[in-house]
Amino acid sequence: MYSQNEKVVYPGHGVAVIKRMLERKVGGRSTRFYELEFINKDMTILVPMDNIELIGIRKISSQKDIGVLFGMFAEPIVPHQNEIALNWNKRNKEYLCKIRSGKLKEICEIYRDLKHIEKNKELSFGEKSLLHQTELLLAEEIALACDIQPENAMHQLRNLAQKVQQQS
Repeated sequence: MYSQNEKVVYPGHGVAVIKRMLERKVGGRSTRFYELEFINKDMTILVPMDNIELIGIRKISSQKDIGVLFGMFAEPIVPHQNEIALNWNKRNKEYLCKIRSGKLKEICEIYRDLKHIEKNKELSFGEKSLLHQTELLLAEEIALACDIQPENAMHQLRNLAQKVQQQS
């Protein structure tokens, strides 16, 4: 159970604040909701409290989790021969499933993989868009977990990606 004004991660959309908890009648029965207001989007949604786990809403990662994330990101990629050659549609489907999971590690893997692909070839429009989306999701959570400005988190993320690319 979450509390009012707590920040949570909503898969695929980023960080939101629980503005209030309310009860409404839906289909003849009383249902309790969290009202989530996203911090970097002009969007507010109602989420049934019973569906929190199913949706994948979770607490903001800890600084320790972010450290592990950076360590994983820094591990060199050993792509399978056909991984980069896979058509974009198949990779995109896999990436979207990972984003919808809301798991920080999986979002980081997408970012890392796209940065690796970008090193070897120009990304398509869709890939660039996905790279940008994952970068924003990561930076937003890193900023809150580490209590830094989102711009600084973005800078750290990009520096790490550049450092890893230079090493490989």
